[in-house]
Amino acid sequence: MHDALLDIIGFMSRPEPDVALMSDMSMPLERALLPLLVRIDRRGPIGVVELAEVVGRDYTTVSRQVARLDELGLVVRRAGTRDKRVREAEVTELGREMADAIDRMREELVSELMAGWTNAERRDLARLLKRMAGDMNEWLLRRKSEDRE
Repeated sequence: MHDALLDIIGFMSRPEPDVALMSDMSMPLERALLPLLVRIDRRGPIGVVELAEVVGRDYTTVSRQVARLDELGLVVRRAGTRDKRVREAEVTELGREMADAIDRMREELVSELMAGWTNAERRDLARLLKRMAGDMNEWLLRRKSEDRE
């Protein structure tokens, strides 16, 4: 299972699928910004430190990349809702449209990759992956809670 997960993560992290998506969509976006835009769309508003943790990148790098997304009009940055010292990023309408287009293109890619799968197999995989992701998130929350104690 570990090898399969590494292969999936490796595939999703490779530049080729994202470059192909951006080319198909005539998207004027640097490849490194694409995962950030999607994450901000899914989890926003989100602070840069939390976003950096989620994507596994350095805070300063993510801060520069979010500033670039802001320059492109895809996100806005403002004071945090819970802590005014924290700058949070949230997608704009243009950013949401681009994230939705990325989602559609990725769904098409996955459909192509799973063309030989039955509907039941697809549902089972989705259910099990959601369960695993939930367990992973719970584990992270427990670890953070333990670290604070």
